[in-house]
Amino acid sequence: MPAKTLRRLLGLLRPFWRGMALAAVLSVLTIAASVGLMATSAWMISKAGLRPSIAELGVSVVAVRFFGIARGGFRYLERLVAHDTTFRLLADLRVQFYRAIEPLAPARLSRYTSGDLLARVVDDVDALQNIYLRAVAPPLVAVLTGGLLTLLFSAFDGLVALTALLCLGTAALATTLLAWNLGRRTGQILTQQRAQLNAELVDSLQGMADWIAFGQTDRRLEALNQQIDSIAAHERRFARLDGLQAALAILFANGVMLAVLIVAIPRVEGIFLATLALATLAAYEAILPLAQAATYLSASLESASRLFDLADQTPAVTDPLSPAAFPARFDLVIHDLTFGYSADAPHLFRDLNLTLPHGQFAAILGESGVGKSTLAHVLVRFYDYAAGHIEIGGTELRLLREEDARRIFSVMSQRTHLFHTTIRENIRIARPDAPDEAVEAAARAAQIHEFIAGLPDGYETYVGEDGARVSGGERQRIALARALLRDTPILILDEATAHLDPATERAVFDTIAHTCQGRTVLIFTHQVRLLDAVDAVYMLANGVLHPLKREKPDSEAAS
Repeated sequence: MPAKTLRRLLGLLRPFWRGMALAAVLSVLTIAASVGLMATSAWMISKAGLRPSIAELGVSVVAVRFFGIARGGFRYLERLVAHDTTFRLLADLRVQFYRAIEPLAPARLSRYTSGDLLARVVDDVDALQNIYLRAVAPPLVAVLTGGLLTLLFSAFDGLVALTALLCLGTAALATTLLAWNLGRRTGQILTQQRAQLNAELVDSLQGMADWIAFGQTDRRLEALNQQIDSIAAHERRFARLDGLQAALAILFANGVMLAVLIVAIPRVEGIFLATLALATLAAYEAILPLAQAATYLSASLESASRLFDLADQTPAVTDPLSPAAFPARFDLVIHDLTFGYSADAPHLFRDLNLTLPHGQFAAILGESGVGKSTLAHVLVRFYDYAAGHIEIGGTELRLLREEDARRIFSVMSQRTHLFHTTIRENIRIARPDAPDEAVEAAARAAQIHEFIAGLPDGYETYVGEDGARVSGGERQRIALARALLRDTPILILDEATAHLDPATERAVFDTIAHTCQGRTVLIFTHQVRLLDAVDAVYMLANGVLHPLKREKPDSEAAS
């Protein structure tokens, strides 16, 4: 599983290989300049002990200055290129994963909490920035640096070069394996627990008013503190692991230097011994990040696994391979419709039938929980149906592209989301190019214009997160205005008049009947009043639609 996840991650890095390769080369040049600086300085100090003429030290003085300046310059360029590439990668990953999960809404995402989804698409994607900077690049830089150091030392003695290569390789392998084995499980647990804490925090913030109202804040805080304490315990373990790795790095670095000196003393001229020793220490800079690379790799793989688990799900609805043309007529015919939320779930609808000529105003009644909202979601292709047919103007609905199906239906759901923006922009979501006059006309039709006009900022008033600054009835009418603004052949209204007083409810209902002439209107409700304006009424019960006879409007109103 980790190997498969790693291969997929590396595949995501492929479009950015040029920037990553350049950053790796610049990193190697930085360490090479550091090795050159230390080696040249060591030789110059050793040579100066022999009291040569200043002319003999001239080249080394220039070299020390060059390597010192080059090291800073290469490091700056390496950080610039590496971080630019990483930020481009993160931007691309966010877009890719959003495109992958958007088709999953709402059917496949209903099993996740909003906090968990937020943790996956934000925190887990952010964690992937380490995959190159701290996981992929360090091993590559270490290999290239080891090769260059071997070539440098081979100019002095082949056995010294081989000793340096073997010792550096052993130190790199030992620190990497140790960090991987000790930190892998901790990294996975931390990723999971942080995601769980994020989910709990979002849930707690959204339900804060209820926690306070029922006097359960202390209990909730205690549960959150337990999660925080668990995360802190694992972070302390992580910190101890970092300390152990730092101590071992110093031990291994000095051990490698000592091994090189032991081999070099009888074989290399004394003036070069300090050069070899300090060059080895400088080259060990390439080995130091390997321990962290293993730790970050385990955490990145866990984050990637969570993202792939989400993105790999099959959408409930997909476009047909050979989509049908956009229909010319918009008669709605449902024939023997069968639907269940999953293959092993009981059928919510079985052999459901409905025929609505274009332009008809129909109402579907039913108690809460019988599937009125679900039928609306099936019609707009949020869910696919198991059997039967839904035809629009003689064209099977599932043969249309999702985009074309959404052009046919305009929907006001029972729980419409209001975005944290202005009232105008919330209504205009239905038709982004709609002029202000059309937005206001839709608001008038929804009986909300007078309320909006009375606000200090009018249509520029912010509604707050999920409409927190407006009442339930105001939210409902803003959502209705949004649905009315979108000029589609079929309008579906799910509990459109909920939370409204009787007078406003009557006005909204009459306005819908007047302004939607020429459009098919299908309204779902569990109320039986105010149905005198509709052309047909159906009762949804036991998964089947039953037409209701309508004799007199007064009798209906009285019922």
